[in-house]
Amino acid sequence: MRTSKITLFLLGARVIHSRIIEDVGELPGLTFDFVVIGGNRPQFLDLHPLTRFAGGTAGNVVANRLTEDSGISVLVLEAGPSHEGVLESQVPFFCSRLTPQTPYDWNYTTVPQAGINGRSIPYSSGRILGGDSSTLISRYQDFMAYTRGSSDDYDRYAQMTGDPGWSWEQLQPYFRKWTKNERWSQPADQHDTTGQYDPLVHGFQGMNSVSLPGFQHEIDRRVVQTTRELPEEFPFNVDMNSGHQLGVAFTQSTIEGGVRSSSATSYLGSNFIGRENLNVLLHAQVSRVLNMGIVDGKLAFQAVEFKDWNSRTWKVTARKEVILSAGTISTPHILMNSGIGNPSTLLALGINPLVDLPSVGKNLSDHAKVTEQWVVNGTDTFEAINRNASLAQDAFRQWNETRTGPLVVATFNNIGWVRIPPNSSIFERFQDPSAGPYTPHIELIPMNGITRPPFPVSENFLIMSINVLGPLSRGSVTLNSTNPSGAPVLDLNILSSEFDVFSLREGLRSARRFVAAPAWANYIISRVSKATTDTELDEYIRGHAGSTFHAVGTAAMSARGADYGVVDPDLRVKGVHGLRVVDASVLPVVPAGHTQAAVYVVAERAADLIKGNWKLLENVDLAP
Repeated sequence: MRTSKITLFLLGARVIHSRIIEDVGELPGLTFDFVVIGGNRPQFLDLHPLTRFAGGTAGNVVANRLTEDSGISVLVLEAGPSHEGVLESQVPFFCSRLTPQTPYDWNYTTVPQAGINGRSIPYSSGRILGGDSSTLISRYQDFMAYTRGSSDDYDRYAQMTGDPGWSWEQLQPYFRKWTKNERWSQPADQHDTTGQYDPLVHGFQGMNSVSLPGFQHEIDRRVVQTTRELPEEFPFNVDMNSGHQLGVAFTQSTIEGGVRSSSATSYLGSNFIGRENLNVLLHAQVSRVLNMGIVDGKLAFQAVEFKDWNSRTWKVTARKEVILSAGTISTPHILMNSGIGNPSTLLALGINPLVDLPSVGKNLSDHAKVTEQWVVNGTDTFEAINRNASLAQDAFRQWNETRTGPLVVATFNNIGWVRIPPNSSIFERFQDPSAGPYTPHIELIPMNGITRPPFPVSENFLIMSINVLGPLSRGSVTLNSTNPSGAPVLDLNILSSEFDVFSLREGLRSARRFVAAPAWANYIISRVSKATTDTELDEYIRGHAGSTFHAVGTAAMSARGADYGVVDPDLRVKGVHGLRVVDASVLPVVPAGHTQAAVYVVAERAADLIKGNWKLLENVDLAP
């Protein structure tokens, strides 16, 4: 028996099956009230046979909330190494070591992308207990950043779905009320945070810790000084998570006491994993969801087919619902393998189409990015610690003993959010794709050096990541065979829109204006890129651009009765019974921020919608 928790007994000698297990035979049965599908492991990955797997961000939230009702049983099917004992998932600064080509990443690769000179790019997605919340590895981007986006983003979701419950105001209970998502925490260095955030827009009794940077980099004071010197273009924003996002703010991250906080450490933490009605099965490679008949005139997808550790095929059944939380890439992959998608496409592959939903796998939107580098007159950049073994050992010793020092933060302590000027020529040809006037078009992330090898032998660098927040490019996830264990076909269609290229070009120029402020005098030595004209900048962008791995939209929400979209506003798959999607794939447009916070709030509201539907608890806290 391989169990991570021993079987417990209560008074009366009743057996309690509350554990994370690896063998199907250790389950209390094969029927549960709810079955939650987390990450799904394609067999094309070469994994060590002793690797343990489990959970996605949204799936862990839903599993926790549903099992608050002790009369409800939940099975979580997961595939991704446990966070336990994985140092890279605990030490914030080690986040860049989690990918690529590691057991903690799905290691997807896109098809050749015409918009970036035919390059195929690795596409990171967390494959570890907690999913992307345990990795958040978008190269220079996510790294535990907790950014809600603008109020406009959520008001647009409400408008697109016809459901006011997705609006900014009505989602506030899920962001910060009582025991919902956020628990504001002190930074690791316990410094005075007055004026660095607004406590009125945060929660203090929630599940997942959020804090300000617990270690200050030398560039931080220069960033703040720039907001004083160039306030018109780069005003200081005391709290970017207020809904009014524009300006330069201190980064808020899911870190507590110098250690990463994820859905694995919070929603499936020690206070909850012992629930008798919660079972987590590892090594479960989901093949498809299965139609079990007709309920209320609809096909009922209330069973899940999966393969276990030994490649044996099993079926588990949900009395109430199957919750699909496999992520923006794997969720449509599972749906299409189940016969839910575009009938003509499925038939061409030899898959029997059961539900006509052509939008499955379409509408993928993501933030494209490019980086700018400057050689600097500084010695305490990331290059120093990454190329000096003695400094690295000292830093780790400090973290290990006191949970302080340079390893308690990720790779950026500030974020800038800017809009393209309204008189820009691009708006003569394109309608503004942003969600509204409080929503930025471009994100600027200053970083204190290079975070990934190869590291330079001697020089030190300032890095600025420039991200497109309102992309018009749309990609897709498709199949190329009937093998549910095969790799999905991932086409970001990155930079296919001229607007996205224009945004990156404007972002590069904005970044250069930022570091031209007096605050950077005697620090900047030279810029690495020599591109200056529009043509040169566009060539640089197409030769160096990549993704931030913030993909959403492949199982998008739309209004009830709409002939497009995949799920209704309550996240039930259109036209079927017993199947709901809860992950980033339901967001119809990528928010103007890193997607961690948005996924948490989707999952929190989804859990209450499910509770309300099945009357699981009397006082379900539905958004008003």
